Amino acid sequence: MTVTAPDRSIILFGAPGSRAKIDTPALVLDLDAFEHNVALMAETCRRAGIGLRPHAKTHKCSTIAKRQIAAGALGIGCATIDEAEVMVAAGLPGVLITSPLVTAGKIARLARLVEAGGDVMVVADHPANVAALDQAIGATGRTLRVLVDLDLGHHRTGVGTVADGVRLAREIASWKALRFAGVQAYAGHLQHIADHAERLARTRAADALVADLVAELKAEDLAPAIVTGAGTGTHRINAAGSPFTELQAGSYIVMDAEYGGIEYAPGESWPFRPALSVAVAVTSANVPGSVTTDGGTKAFALNGPRPRVASGPLAGAAYEFSGDEHGRVSLPEGTATPALGTVLECTVPHCDPTIAHFDAIHCVRGDRLVDVWPVDARGRRAPLPPG
Repeated sequence: MTVTAPDRSIILFGAPGSRAKIDTPALVLDLDAFEHNVALMAETCRRAGIGLRPHAKTHKCSTIAKRQIAAGALGIGCATIDEAEVMVAAGLPGVLITSPLVTAGKIARLARLVEAGGDVMVVADHPANVAALDQAIGATGRTLRVLVDLDLGHHRTGVGTVADGVRLAREIASWKALRFAGVQAYAGHLQHIADHAERLARTRAADALVADLVAELKAEDLAPAIVTGAGTGTHRINAAGSPFTELQAGSYIVMDAEYGGIEYAPGESWPFRPALSVAVAVTSANVPGSVTTDGGTKAFALNGPRPRVASGPLAGAAYEFSGDEHGRVSLPEGTATPALGTVLECTVPHCDPTIAHFDAIHCVRGDRLVDVWPVDARGRRAPLPPG
């Protein structure tokens, strides 16, 4: 058992039918599908001769990160300093914070991680941020690896041109406490393009920009040791003849309805299996043709397709939100009304923000609950006092 669970969950562990007795609303992880996905991405990268630094923003769970490392990942990506603190404390290697840390508080927390010996890297896209990083890290007597963040058209973070990328790499290399480590180029806006041909063409165009920056850096004697990026939606494209040395895919471990709605490749289905669902329970059945559940807008991400019931006699039934704590399932014609307390497992609209709603992941095999893993890197943490 990974986490000390409430007594009711301990009693359920391993018992036949215990999957249907999980207290709701709850995240449910099908371990067989999850393990298939972890192994498949690791093998895909091995065969392509490319590294894998999966992104923990998907799962926010150090237990899952350790399993990814055990399968061959060379490190872990983190979106926030909060996630990075948890992963470093859990002993995870090669933690890359993929969003620039620019405020004084976040930089101070980063410096404490570095001073304590954490294996951590960051990205930057502005000289002022680089100077602030050097000042904070220099005070610790240690050094920090920094990657140039390149904008591939998402216009979220990153330098805007190859020339700007080269100038920033020179800037990083000029500071005493910093080490230029490479390039990050993440095309988040390309991951969910539904049509494969369009996704391929736009990914190749983005790859060309990355290749141009890499070539210019080599000409400046600043050859990047790391070129990191890509995601689940473009992983196979980027693994086949791109300038990347590693991939940052995250959602592949569980998949979700967003990825289910895009074309993997012509004539091919997604090789990764849906592994995550949200379990809800029927709490009221007084309205003809529908039932109310205990899973509302606090249990699902709102930035993806609406959930659907995933299995059982109500499989495919439409799910609607009926408030913060309540949902509504429309019953297919001719379907018997489920009894109060009946557990329904629903598809996940968008996996990352859905997982962020929960403190724990309930792990199942078949109809049995076998473990509970903490979502230990979710949320925002108050900074530690100095000293």
